[in-house]
Amino acid sequence: MLGTGALAGTHAALAGRANASVSGGGDDAEHGVEHGWGKVADVFRANFRNPGEVGAACSVYVGGRPVVNLWGGLADREAKRPWRRNTIVQVASTTKGATAICAHMLVQRGELDLDAPVAQYWPEFAAAGKEQIPVRWLLSHQAGLPIVDGPLTFEQACAWHPVIRALEAQKPLWQPGTEHVYHSVTFGFLVGEVVRRITGKSLGTFFAEEVAAPLGLSAWIGLPGKEERRVARIHYAAPFSLEELKAGLIAITGLDADTVAAWVNAVWAPGSVQARAGELGGALDNTSDYPSTRAWRAAEFPAANMLADARSVARMYAATVSDVDGVRLLDPSTVEKMTVVQTDKTPMHGLPPGLNLPADRSFNMSLGFWRACPPMPLVGPGSFGHPGSGGSGGFADPDAGVGFGYVTNLWNFRPDDPRAANLVKAVRACLG
Repeated sequence: MLGTGALAGTHAALAGRANASVSGGGDDAEHGVEHGWGKVADVFRANFRNPGEVGAACSVYVGGRPVVNLWGGLADREAKRPWRRNTIVQVASTTKGATAICAHMLVQRGELDLDAPVAQYWPEFAAAGKEQIPVRWLLSHQAGLPIVDGPLTFEQACAWHPVIRALEAQKPLWQPGTEHVYHSVTFGFLVGEVVRRITGKSLGTFFAEEVAAPLGLSAWIGLPGKEERRVARIHYAAPFSLEELKAGLIAITGLDADTVAAWVNAVWAPGSVQARAGELGGALDNTSDYPSTRAWRAAEFPAANMLADARSVARMYAATVSDVDGVRLLDPSTVEKMTVVQTDKTPMHGLPPGLNLPADRSFNMSLGFWRACPPMPLVGPGSFGHPGSGGSGGFADPDAGVGFGYVTNLWNFRPDDPRAANLVKAVRACLG
């Protein structure tokens, strides 16, 4: 799976011993592997050997039923704490898929109009020339608000409202709707505030009540203190060079070396918009270990800090395309409309004039979801989901009725990280 860590400008081999729970079908299928899905278990085990895992989990639903649920390795390598069935871990930008689902639930209910100005729901947003920005441009990363000028402190970012005030005052970096670039962190605040204005609930609360509770998920955007004991410790894979980044992008996108070099140099140069997008006005210092703090996990960052297990990610996505134990989050017409690619209509911000960078090779984004494309084929052309920096990811496929989730505590920011891609390839093979 194409990781947005590298694509969002996060430049940061550890190994674990596989201890995957692989059981038979029937009553044990909720925590095992059904007949015909053994290839996924084989790949899951192999990932611990090459390229290596510390701890991980993978889950697959088909037609609303679990067919794969695997976990193994170590939740904390230093403490030698095993990864258990109830272990949860941060899933970074995989969070964005959950946030987008919440928004589209409101669209489906008639409470949110994607073509209405954001200011219709959030009047203060209209400042600084933003009065005509429609909601859909928030979801498609076309609003021109990937950064805030700041300065913001970490404590202010965790408090939510200071970020909202900063976004209200922020002037778009380009004429909204004419370009796009990945809104690494602001995506969650922008979409989350619209949800809050409509429902009176924070995004994390709406997700907990409207998605997680009906489906019985172990997933939170804003982790309760009582769940801390379940959290896996994040470990980091070895850093890599800019040249290795370019080589990885060439391998997964199929673009030529000159195009990739121009793309990387323009978009990920020090001080570039994409590099600044992850800093949130100085609040998020990538040299610190803020993702491992209780303050970060307790706060709501609906673009980046969901904690979940693989079963919950897969089950959530399954419920967008199937009935899961009597719960279906989205109807087919909603899914069809929300998965139309948007970034093929506008160029990426910051690219040099004349550089051709097709969306399906770089940023194939619909209304909150990545779409299947050559770098991230998933299981079919209708697949949609969201990967996370470090390696996690989740997606659904309406044609195959698939919901997929993969989580890991070995964060690897290489764009050609093969772990999730290997698992997805096995899922395709099992589907036949």
